[in-house]
Amino acid sequence: MDTTEENSPTPVDSQPDIDDVFEELEQLAELVDSPDEQEQVINAMRTLQRSRSSRLVGRLRDTFDSRDVGEATVGSFIFGIPMVVEGGTLEVGEYLGTRPLLLLLTMAFGGTLVYGILHAAAFDQIEEDELFGLVSIRLLTIPLLATVMGFGLMTIWGRAEWSTPMVAIGQCLFTSIVMAVGASLGDVLPGT
Repeated sequence: MDTTEENSPTPVDSQPDIDDVFEELEQLAELVDSPDEQEQVINAMRTLQRSRSSRLVGRLRDTFDSRDVGEATVGSFIFGIPMVVEGGTLEVGEYLGTRPLLLLLTMAFGGTLVYGILHAAAFDQIEEDELFGLVSIRLLTIPLLATVMGFGLMTIWGRAEWSTPMVAIGQCLFTSIVMAVGASLGDVLPGT
């Protein structure tokens, strides 16, 4: 009779997964005596946490750097160009610009999409990516980048008519929302 099956902490027919490793490390953290050993266990848990994203979306690096900005810029541009050149964007923006409540709801929807995309990539678990330990730099930078690009391109290419500011804001924000979705996808897709 094989004794490894009897001593195994998990049933034979179930495969251990990463959560089992976390449980083992938590138990080990309670058993170790010295602060150095506890720090080693905590570091092992952090490393395991960073390595656990095997999802549809890619793994995010520990810091939001110029490479991430480049990826977000490309994603924003690819999604934004059709929005800038299509007449439908102007019509939707005009409609939203005259209805501030709908404009705010559209912005909230866009923000929710961006947050959801970044959340799927576990951006909130990257401690090194936080501004003052409170909010993710990634969560701030991606919408800001898309907004600057959206307003900039719509203005430079003459698509926003600033003689009617609310309409122009509606058009630029609508474009920026789509660009923010593109920027967040550009940042998190596999291979980036």
